[in-house]
Amino acid sequence: MNPLWMLETPSPPADARLPYGELTFQFGDLRLPPGPGPHPVVVMVHGGFWRARYNLEHAGHLCADLARRGYATWSLEYRRVGHEGGGWPGTFEDVARGMDFLRTLGKSQPLDLSRVVAMGHSAGGHLALWLAGRRRQPSGSPLSSADPFIPRGVVVLAGVVDLVRAHELRLSDDIVTEFLGGTPAQVPERYRLASPSALAPIGVRQVLIHGTEDDTVPVSLSTDYHARARALGDDVRLIPLPGAGHFEVINPLAREWPQVVEALGSLSGS
Repeated sequence: MNPLWMLETPSPPADARLPYGELTFQFGDLRLPPGPGPHPVVVMVHGGFWRARYNLEHAGHLCADLARRGYATWSLEYRRVGHEGGGWPGTFEDVARGMDFLRTLGKSQPLDLSRVVAMGHSAGGHLALWLAGRRRQPSGSPLSSADPFIPRGVVVLAGVVDLVRAHELRLSDDIVTEFLGGTPAQVPERYRLASPSALAPIGVRQVLIHGTEDDTVPVSLSTDYHARARALGDDVRLIPLPGAGHFEVINPLAREWPQVVEALGSLSGS
């Protein structure tokens, strides 16, 4: 099987595509499992190095698989680099608003808002972990929120969890500089507010899953973050996937996928 089939095959349709804001890319795809609920929830944030040309479509395959397993999934779209307002700070504003919209969804949908796990892949892993750490935004931060919805856990799949290191490695043609509007020397405060590594400890249970042969986002980002977050007192687990690359973690047909499902269950109480 083509290991990138998820990127090339239309995903099963969502039960509903719902706006969480007024702008074009402020929407999410909701999928519900069978039964009356209330269901545990996975908030999925897709990757693509924060670029406009990558959207949430490919994440629909794993969301459909999780819905069959009993999870409601809320897959977020958001403004990306190349969209008006994408990057700093619009991308962060969008995913935060999408996460907080769960409170509204919970009024009409059978969701168990006490069992919400954020999950993201690659750049989406960065955003999912950042969402879980929003309480760490200092007073006066342009990204702070008076009452952010904080998930009970976060699963980070091959995540770009350290933006300074990602800049140093010039990942994806130095996308981080474009994403944040400058280098760490030029806009140091943005890196402090936007990078999960700088926000640690975030105070939410975390599982990092990363292929050891990932040549898109090096596994060292996860191993280094894991060591730092644990030293600072966070409850964080690292699951290296021997021989796996960048996309096995979002492939519901891959042999590594059950480890992603297990990680979700360990955090959601399923």
